[in-house]
Amino acid sequence: MTISFAQIILFTITAILIFSTPSTAQAGILSHPFKKVYAFGDAETDTGNTRSATGPTIFRFVSNHPYGQSFFGRPTNRYSDGRLMIDFLAEALSLPYLPPYRNKTADKSHGVNFAYAGSTALTHSFFLSNNLTLNIIPVSLQTQLSWFNEFLEKERCSGSPALFRCKAEYINDALFWVGEMGANDYAYSYRSSVPAETIQELATTRVIEFVQALLNKGAKYILVQGLHPTGCLTLSLATAPSDDRDKMGCVASVNNKIYTHNTILQSKLNNLQIKFPQAIIVYANYWNAFYHVFENSDEYGFNEKFKACCGSGCGTYKFDALFACGSPPSTACNNPFEYLNWDGGHLTEATYKVLADLFINGAYCEPTFSFLLSNKMQSG
Repeated sequence: MTISFAQIILFTITAILIFSTPSTAQAGILSHPFKKVYAFGDAETDTGNTRSATGPTIFRFVSNHPYGQSFFGRPTNRYSDGRLMIDFLAEALSLPYLPPYRNKTADKSHGVNFAYAGSTALTHSFFLSNNLTLNIIPVSLQTQLSWFNEFLEKERCSGSPALFRCKAEYINDALFWVGEMGANDYAYSYRSSVPAETIQELATTRVIEFVQALLNKGAKYILVQGLHPTGCLTLSLATAPSDDRDKMGCVASVNNKIYTHNTILQSKLNNLQIKFPQAIIVYANYWNAFYHVFENSDEYGFNEKFKACCGSGCGTYKFDALFACGSPPSTACNNPFEYLNWDGGHLTEATYKVLADLFINGAYCEPTFSFLLSNKMQSG
């Protein structure tokens, strides 16, 4: 990143003076460092754009649907038992939870969430042209960018005078959170003839193009998540051969692809930062953060690293793709705060809370999140 060492020292000292407060994942780090946040991504960031009647499964008639049980007390179309990282970010910034873009009546004055479960970095046409029929979700990063453009148009942000006003009001001072994107691209191409290297190059390129589109609009503060070790998800463990394991006990073939993906993405983000020195582009190292939690699970109160909290069966993983969480005869555990995995494909609220804190307070963002906030405060 093209940021001077002197700047880093200045902003770090400022951050220490400002952030001598309780955990930012639990209390607002400043009164209102950002007035607006825009979020993009897949199920890990989606707060309701999928809009199913009872939550994120196809089972609509379950009276005691477990999604949302740990915090909201009801399904909120979040793919977890409670809050996601984007929710903890909103709490830390003293903002309301971001409403989904597809909720037409929601108050969007403090930002919007464009993330969509099942979304991919590559367009849907790529999967269709390669006969990858696992992808039945025609939503990609390009779709989410189109939604963002539509949102700006509805806010009367078209035309030169209006665009100047909107850059100041809606873009320049906003935080753009680009959540995990690319995991579904690998899932949909699983066991296909499309090489992993092709997915890595194309998917990371699409993410960079997306971020550059935001920068071209005037975005100054952007956080981009890498991918976490998806080979540690219950779904991966339950479907891969038992001899396909890495030193963490997760699926080696999956994690190797993800690790390489992150390396490529971070390198491309570094190059993008050089092209846009006026912006702060933060890389959230999801791999390292998750690995830290995984390796120190006892310290964080996680007694179960592999088994799903909500699912079916009494085997090693409590996972059956035919009887997913929320469907008969699946059940949810009574202690999701002790589990890393929620439903086999997504994490628990407790996991997201720890990860959010590591990103916001810790050293798992490059440059740190406190550096980004300090820069925002310096610029006004």
